[in-house]
Amino acid sequence: MEEAIDILRKKGQKVSAKRADRDAAEGSVFVHISDDNKFGVGFALNCETDFVAKNDDFQALGNNILSAAVANKPATVEELHALEIDGRKISDLIIEMTGKIGEKIEISQYSIMEGEQVVAYLHGGSIGVLVNLANTDGNDVEEAGKNIGMQIASMNPIAVDESGIDADTVEREKQVGLEKAREEGKPDHILDKIAEGFVKKFYKDNTLLNQEYVKEGKTTVKQYLDSVNKGLTVKEFARLAIGR
Repeated sequence: MEEAIDILRKKGQKVSAKRADRDAAEGSVFVHISDDNKFGVGFALNCETDFVAKNDDFQALGNNILSAAVANKPATVEELHALEIDGRKISDLIIEMTGKIGEKIEISQYSIMEGEQVVAYLHGGSIGVLVNLANTDGNDVEEAGKNIGMQIASMNPIAVDESGIDADTVEREKQVGLEKAREEGKPDHILDKIAEGFVKKFYKDNTLLNQEYVKEGKTTVKQYLDSVNKGLTVKEFARLAIGR
């Protein structure tokens, strides 16, 4: 058995080296929420083809990695790779699976979070979302969390609100707005106002709480959450997607 494992590992290393530049755009997302809904973990396990993604061995590997993550709560993907399952590191198990299946396999995204209530939303196995809700007042807000997970899966926001957008991104968007206004021949004295409006639209389109709530429309995500429970908000979220 040990010799067989060594053979698979060596074969996997060779396959990994040969396929390092391949696009691993298929796979599955694995998520778990604790029974008390205060802890969540998830990751995307990528491969090259949909056929392999549905393979029983591939799915078993993903579920075993998920169990190890739940039990040990690693903070980073590097720590996840270093965990052991039956005496073997997860990184080695991935290499062995690569040798067995013959495709590039990798953990492309990993997230862990703890809070008042953490909710998971899974869309067809290819997109998974973890949502950390705050100001729940002890109420069960799982349905709202799943609705927000659906929002994140479909609209792909880049931050919770304006505070999550770095200054360089804001400045870049402002300059794009200025350049567009100049191209349209707008007078100089209103350029700054136009640029500010461009940035506000960027926030509306790309920050979760400012986005239009897709299930209702004409209301923002922030307003929807407030209607569920006064002050309810999203502390953080993670969108785990195959092929991003």
